[in-house]
Amino acid sequence: MPNTIALIAHTSRTVDLTRFASAHAPTLSRYHLMTTAETADRIQAATGLNLEPKLSGSLGEIAAEVASGNVLAVIFLADAIAVPWEPSLDVLLQFCNVHNVALATNLATAEAIVKQLAKTRVAHLIFNPVAGQRDAGQDLLLIRELLEPHLSLKIHSTTPEVEPEQLVKVAIAANADLIIAAGGDGTVSAVAGALIGKSIPLGIIPRGTANAFAVALGIPALLPVRSACQVILANCTQTVDAAYCNNIPMILLAGIGYEANVVETADRALKDRWGTLAYLMAGWQTIDRQEEFEIEIEAEEKVHRFEAGAITIANAAPPTSVLAQGAGEVSIDDGLLDVTVVTAQSKLQAVTTMLRLLGAGITKTQLNQQNVIHGRTRRLKVTTNPPQKVVVDGEIIGTTPIEVKCVPNGLTVLIPASLAS
Repeated sequence: MPNTIALIAHTSRTVDLTRFASAHAPTLSRYHLMTTAETADRIQAATGLNLEPKLSGSLGEIAAEVASGNVLAVIFLADAIAVPWEPSLDVLLQFCNVHNVALATNLATAEAIVKQLAKTRVAHLIFNPVAGQRDAGQDLLLIRELLEPHLSLKIHSTTPEVEPEQLVKVAIAANADLIIAAGGDGTVSAVAGALIGKSIPLGIIPRGTANAFAVALGIPALLPVRSACQVILANCTQTVDAAYCNNIPMILLAGIGYEANVVETADRALKDRWGTLAYLMAGWQTIDRQEEFEIEIEAEEKVHRFEAGAITIANAAPPTSVLAQGAGEVSIDDGLLDVTVVTAQSKLQAVTTMLRLLGAGITKTQLNQQNVIHGRTRRLKVTTNPPQKVVVDGEIIGTTPIEVKCVPNGLTVLIPASLAS
């Protein structure tokens, strides 16, 4: 369902409308509000609510919004006796009837509408139109078709100028009941990072190349948009861990060395052309170039030193994030980070080790192999010589050293009901 409410009053009823808006401000603040310009100033001054002003003296703009399907309800407190110079209710009544939009013309029906709205979940969808290889327009139509009958849905699209974090702030300020990230792991990570420590649940609609976090949460990969919407509507929440790497939010993992080089090689052009296979191709290209480096890990008041070609610090990771699978499974709610250090003396050993790590992740069994070291900790500092590139949740953030800390139960997410504990 749409997320806009129109608040209108004839001059003699403006005080009534202002009092009504003030009494129901907590509910109304969750919606996009529009009204005529003079009424907007009065209600905003009395309640602090943000309203979009439309032209006074005519209801044409509001009627057009109704006709476009953008309006959830209209509250129009009209004079009992028609006044010639006031906007007529008749045209708006006709539009609301044709387009099946709720219309209240007195305080009793307005109260009934608002009481129902108070029970309706308001969801803000943060949609990345350039994620993945799917048709963004078709995906958005499908999402609206599946969710709008059950949720009041406010849609925000990311742009090069508007980052997901900014849109999350808008949603939080609007008292959203639920925030949904529709995009790849970069979009999901950005939205989730802005929700760490908040109680607002995060819904995920995977539309990217790898969709690692969605897979880690058990969201079915088959028909991902449809499956994810079903998970959102089931409204089954769970608190999971999050983390910070050099104060940058992290929900998946940090990779140093080989993994960072793979991500850098698998650029947007390669992913657009090959999809998930882009990471496999990038990994094959990178494996010959990866050199071992010195690693120093400070954790639990101890210092550990290694020589290796890759180190992965994971908060969450599906089996396909092979370099995180030293223990065979990364728990997302144990309050600990999984640390895996991998060495390889040849290309053959590197390929064999990654295949065995993949197998360990699929079977959820710990890999006992001398060139794979695994441990768990709440926080750690990693220094390398020479400095190495670092990737966090699919984005290069700079080079070592890094400090990573877990935030136990830092994020509330929607998961399939079948996986609820």
